[in-house]
Amino acid sequence: MSDVTQILNAMEQGDPLAADQLLPLVYDELRRLAKSKFACEKPGHTLQATALVHEAYLRLVGGSQAGKAWDGRGHFFAAAAEAMRRILVGNARRKHRLRHGGDMSRVELDDELDIEAPEFREELLALDAALDKLKQVDGTAAELVRLRYFAGVTLAEAAEMLDISTRSADRIWAYAKAWLHREMT
Repeated sequence: MSDVTQILNAMEQGDPLAADQLLPLVYDELRRLAKSKFACEKPGHTLQATALVHEAYLRLVGGSQAGKAWDGRGHFFAAAAEAMRRILVGNARRKHRLRHGGDMSRVELDDELDIEAPEFREELLALDAALDKLKQVDGTAAELVRLRYFAGVTLAEAAEMLDISTRSADRIWAYAKAWLHREMT
């Protein structure tokens, strides 16, 4: 049993110090996942990887999830991927609203600022809606997309987390990409 799994079990049993022990073990990996997620994004995203990791972690261990029973490391990181997805989609929805300038683009004031393209927000919202539909058709495929796209895990890591073979994950990934492409176009 990994250290992460032991700490998650301690959290489930109500150990108040377990959450403090968990953060150093998972922080680097969550940060790596968030950075890999942002590496695939268009430049100018106003939410930073560190903020995404902190918000996701707080949602996982700080609120209503605090007493949740985690079925190990894979389950925790799958929940982290879902939390990151919800944060990114919520951020995109908030920025897409007209009262928040949803129909406007940022203007670059200096070389260090980037522009977050409105078409990216629309793509993210379309992907979120398509993922909800895919979940109704094939929950495993939807979870695989969440892990790969929102958590940035490799296909082999996602297969391990979902407890399926790498070959099955590869087949499901191809199916999910085709299904989402068809749904979004």
